Amino acid sequence: MRVLIINTSEKTGGAAVASNRLMNALNNNGVKARMLVRDKETDEITVSPVGHPWKAQWAFLWERLCIFLHLHLKRKHLFEIDIANAGVDVTHSRYFKEADVIHLEWINQGMLSLRGIRKILDSGKPVVWTMHDLWPATAICHYARGCKRYMASCHDCQLLPGGGSNRDLSSKVWRKKHKTISGHTIHFVACSKWLQRQAAASGLFRHQTVTAIPNPINTHVFCPASKEEARKRLGLPVDKRVILFVSQKVTDERKGMKYFIEALDKMAANDPSATATTVVAILGGHGEEIAGKLNFTAYPLGYIADERAIADVYNSADVFVLPSLEDNLPNTIMEAMACGVPCVGFNVGGIPEMIDHGKTGYVAKERDTDDLAKGIDWAIDASRKSELSANAVSKVQRCYSEHAVAMKYIDVYSDALAQRGYNI
Repeated sequence: MRVLIINTSEKTGGAAVASNRLMNALNNNGVKARMLVRDKETDEITVSPVGHPWKAQWAFLWERLCIFLHLHLKRKHLFEIDIANAGVDVTHSRYFKEADVIHLEWINQGMLSLRGIRKILDSGKPVVWTMHDLWPATAICHYARGCKRYMASCHDCQLLPGGGSNRDLSSKVWRKKHKTISGHTIHFVACSKWLQRQAAASGLFRHQTVTAIPNPINTHVFCPASKEEARKRLGLPVDKRVILFVSQKVTDERKGMKYFIEALDKMAANDPSATATTVVAILGGHGEEIAGKLNFTAYPLGYIADERAIADVYNSADVFVLPSLEDNLPNTIMEAMACGVPCVGFNVGGIPEMIDHGKTGYVAKERDTDDLAKGIDWAIDASRKSELSANAVSKVQRCYSEHAVAMKYIDVYSDALAQRGYNI
């Protein structure tokens, strides 16, 4: 079986990380998988670029310009909206022609247009589409933020100036999306049961099915290791407790840095001595902007691409905190748990599916910084360390290992091929 995974980027972003891990998992379990990307960043031979770089750049810039105009020349929400009005044609690629199954992942920001998706569907090849957010099931947004219009048809979008209208950009894109997928069967996969429930309610998916399969992780790379050695390599103190926060862009409002800071303030107020025994490590871009706002000594580690170095970061921590306000199935929580680090997050999205409250970490009430502070205190307690660590590692090996996830995807591919009359 030959599977072609299509994603905008090879390495940048959570979907790119998940796509690479899935490709490796499939190749290690009897499937010939490769990736097709717009942004190729390494010399990996199983990853190929598509189209000319200038065409991809043009598609990205044209889409942003069109959105910018609809936002009345304001940058707010500029990268929270995708309209897929431009992209590259992947159907001419020899890898597309050779593939038995086409597997779409995150294909926004100029990778695929709606017209390009329609060409893929019209090719007759089985299509599997992993949803890393809600965009495939809405008109233009990646997260609904409480809006339920997508359950019938998008219009009057809250991301557009003045609240939009019944015939705004979201309404136009909705009709185009409906026309794109109408009459075709797509095997949608959501990375969490939370996203599966949201997607299944979409007016676009009335004749589609959505399966829930988590992202995989390499448990040979992300596994428990010496905290002392990891801290020495990172320049972190070996004699203090370490609270870790990780995000590609730590200032991203959706990742909840505001609530993280407030919770730490409350911890310091409740126990002033904690500021002398505890430090905060921040992995991701713009961490230095946050460091000065904390009551605790902070170590902004910047952006790290190497997975083994990232595993060091997790292994250096006593607790990992991700107070996202809306999230699917964060790779960061999975990575921390695989390294035996207890996790704390809000009861939103797919987070409570990952953190077993009281067993692998603490699930705090949504946007409740008192409960978040309580959870961090609870999870960092040394007396619980061994039990929480063992439970976290066991959960990852049972649910998120490459083999376990690959087998679930192979079942989806087999069903998709069987529906097309293929026997591979």
